[in-house]
Amino acid sequence: MKREVPLIITAIFGCFMVIDFFVPHPLVSSIGETLQQWAIIVVAFAYVLGVANIARISGQKISRRSRDWFYQFPLLAGLVFMLTVGVVWGVGERTLFNDFYLYAYSPMQGTMFSLLAFFIASAAFRAFRLRSFEAALLAIAAIIVMLGRVPVGTLMWDKLPVVSDWIMNVPQMAAKRAIMIGAALGAISTGLKIILGIERNYLGGE
Repeated sequence: MKREVPLIITAIFGCFMVIDFFVPHPLVSSIGETLQQWAIIVVAFAYVLGVANIARISGQKISRRSRDWFYQFPLLAGLVFMLTVGVVWGVGERTLFNDFYLYAYSPMQGTMFSLLAFFIASAAFRAFRLRSFEAALLAIAAIIVMLGRVPVGTLMWDKLPVVSDWIMNVPQMAAKRAIMIGAALGAISTGLKIILGIERNYLGGE
């Protein structure tokens, strides 16, 4: 029963959400909205478990003096501080929580993404090495698109923005939609496997 009950609940709720998507009946829609609200509540509890798990793992690293254990102190301090500020003074606009989010968290997040730009540039340099026909084609397309997006490209050739737009709207969009279709088919396949009980990783792989 430890495995059968979660499998039965998952199958029933999964089938009902599929029915809710294809059957526009008020009763079905009402039940579907109720199930979605239950899902939001479950997700909220998952956040609580996530916080508890972070505290547990950080505590273990500190007690064992694991690698980079001292970084766990600012992590736990920030977690407790933001949690306390949010619970005591609220999380709306013009609150202390919002101020720390806008003036501390957002700048740090922007700094991290700025550093990622250098890694992306390094990865692009490695990808654009002309070791094969595909790499050469990718490099030429990337150069045309980049030059077509800046005024220098227009000065070099006035048709360059048109070629750049064609690359973005035709081959790039076709490849992008193919990837999205493939991802959607993969998501549908995974959903069916979960509903039918074939995929059981959420039960701990049992």
